[in-house]
Amino acid sequence: MGFIIGTIIALGCIMGGFAGMGGHMAVIWQPMEFIIIGGSALGTFIVANSMTTIKDTGRAIMEGVKGAGPLERDYLDVLGVLYSLMRELRGKGRNEVEEHVDNPEESSIFKSFPRVLLDKELTHFICDYCRLIIIGNARTHEIEALMDEEIQTVTRDKLKPYHGLVNVSDSLPALGIVAAVLGVIHAMGALDQSPELLGHLIGAALVGTFAGIFMSYGLLGPLANKIKVLREKRCRLYIIVKQTLLAFMNGAMPQIALEHGRKTISAHDRPSIDTVENETVSGGSQSAQAA
Repeated sequence: MGFIIGTIIALGCIMGGFAGMGGHMAVIWQPMEFIIIGGSALGTFIVANSMTTIKDTGRAIMEGVKGAGPLERDYLDVLGVLYSLMRELRGKGRNEVEEHVDNPEESSIFKSFPRVLLDKELTHFICDYCRLIIIGNARTHEIEALMDEEIQTVTRDKLKPYHGLVNVSDSLPALGIVAAVLGVIHAMGALDQSPELLGHLIGAALVGTFAGIFMSYGLLGPLANKIKVLREKRCRLYIIVKQTLLAFMNGAMPQIALEHGRKTISAHDRPSIDTVENETVSGGSQSAQAA
């Protein structure tokens, strides 16, 4: 929502200011200039990225426009799943716990927290390291190093759309110049026409420069930055899992291990310790009993 409001404000001020100076709005509408710039930008983006990244970029753009980042409920559900699994690990046999991590879609624990289950990558991350804890032979520092490596890989993959859009954003001013040059070439072919027509053609060419710069710094650049912020917040869920499970492996009680994870959440989004206890610990207890 913020992206849409900000874009409307930016466009309104630019167009309003132009009209206030006595400019003719019809001159700005040059669809061929926009096709040259947008089409060449899209083509170079496709050349530079894999199909997986292209598809993920589409999802990332929708996330950026909607502002779809993790909410407090997402953090609480992750902590709730971890609490339930840690209780199982402490109080039940290996076979009983393996049922939850081997088939999370059918697990009563994961079903109690559907927001976590919808994130397949995060679910697999949790299950993989709970499985290593069940095996019992891995050392904590080895698990931590492995987690760090995987989180770096996940973060790098999640930010590929951001880097792809930044590259396109950086190229848009130059592509605007390309469109402007082509417009000037077209105008040069009409030197024998009236000054009014020639002025119109030159003005249309300059719209290409304006469009390239505005699309870069006014649209795509800010959108790419918002995608980066949202994706980094999504990756923070992996850090919560990491710190919670490492604390548990080092001997902390489940409630204390949860606090290790809670403290890694940004202060602006972090639920209070009372909220975690009321919402997560009690929910985890109910899930454990249901199992």
